[in-house]
Amino acid sequence: MGMRGNRDFQADIGDLKKYIGIALVVFVVIVFLFSGSFIVEPGHRGVLVTMGKVSPNFAPEGFGLKAPLITTVIPVAIRQQAKTMKAECYSSDLQQVNVELRVLFRIPEAAVVKIYQEYAGDPFDTLIVPRVNEAIKEVTALQSAETIVKKREEIKSKALAAARLKVGSVLAIEDIVIQNISLSKELEAAIEAKMVQEQEAAKAKFIQQKTEIEANTAVIRAKGEAQAIEIRGRALRDSPALIQLQIVEKWDGKAPLVVGGGGGGSNILLPIGDLKR
Repeated sequence: MGMRGNRDFQADIGDLKKYIGIALVVFVVIVFLFSGSFIVEPGHRGVLVTMGKVSPNFAPEGFGLKAPLITTVIPVAIRQQAKTMKAECYSSDLQQVNVELRVLFRIPEAAVVKIYQEYAGDPFDTLIVPRVNEAIKEVTALQSAETIVKKREEIKSKALAAARLKVGSVLAIEDIVIQNISLSKELEAAIEAKMVQEQEAAKAKFIQQKTEIEANTAVIRAKGEAQAIEIRGRALRDSPALIQLQIVEKWDGKAPLVVGGGGGGSNILLPIGDLKR
């Protein structure tokens, strides 16, 4: 009885080892299956690194297969991003100008592998910030502080063009937005006072021009009226019968029927009989 029980126990141990072996095989298979596949999220591309060697071709978004355990997939975002940076600049009149910028950029699909291989850290910090900073300083150094404040769109366009040249094709700078320009309080007050003076001068010039136009219009109107009176008087002198015609045209058919007289002038009698017919 004891011998038989020992054999049964050994059989159970053997079955247990068998099940453990099967479980280990299944586990290894599962690990290999999971480590041999990957998923790249939308808006990203995958850089494949196998035992320290970078694949020259990136992996597109979606499901893919790789060498289990020895290959790592590094996701790199290619969708447009926006980040804020600050630049301390000096104008052509040696005034300090602090500019706050928002840069819109993206990583071109063709540059994903190159950026991972050749540049460490965040591409924005290592590639964009230094070059945009340099570009905005070059542009502001050629303009006065007042011009920088008044023509920020022009400053932005020039800085964007310069930054794109400096970055090249490694990254795509879509746009640069100047969010804020800060000057010293004294300089801001001086620029504001100058702008108020310019507005008052423009208003005074407008009023002066308006007055001159009104005066010229009055002179032209007076000359026109004088010429009209002169022409009318000349016509009356040349055609005395014109006076009688005007009286007849304006007569309303009521008395008095005799116009003039009493002062030595000639009387004008209206043809009543003819008018009633």
